[in-house]
Amino acid sequence: MRYFAVSGTGGRDGGALSVSASPAEVSAPEIAPETAAGVFSHSVPSGAALSASLGEFLRTYLAGGQGAGLERYLSPGVRLSAPTAAAYVRVDVEDVVADTERAGGKEVPADGTRARVRVRVAGEDRGGTRWPLVYLLEVTTRAGRWEVSALEGGAAGAATPAVAPSGSVAAPVAGGAR
Repeated sequence: MRYFAVSGTGGRDGGALSVSASPAEVSAPEIAPETAAGVFSHSVPSGAALSASLGEFLRTYLAGGQGAGLERYLSPGVRLSAPTAAAYVRVDVEDVVADTERAGGKEVPADGTRARVRVRVAGEDRGGTRWPLVYLLEVTTRAGRWEVSALEGGAAGAATPAVAPSGSVAAPVAGGAR
């Protein structure tokens, strides 16, 4: 795998993003300390309502999102722009872990239940290349379903939200280099 850094400005509050320099090849990012992973200590089974909901959300998000109804997976007031440059033709959820045991049930908990989750997926691009991707999300229950309340930035999970009510441009938390 190869990793690249790109300098840019803008992108806040849904504004335009401007790339200000050519890509630079860099070393692989450091692996997060084990203590950071401890936040997500509850495995969410593939048959759980949350796993199904997040799988649908990420398939829509990574396929380009906007025309495919991304909004139906978001909590009221959350704005999110899907990455359109590299639409994936296939997305497989590999692992979902949460910070609370309530996230792992087959039934959706009562309205207002919140959880932070880490989702590992493999996305296949149009060229047939599979990319390992990791997302940190905050989810909330409403009307008998899980909704995405925030897509967080920062691989260690202690970062600022990339999207939240009143929104800003979101980005994948971590993943394969392009």
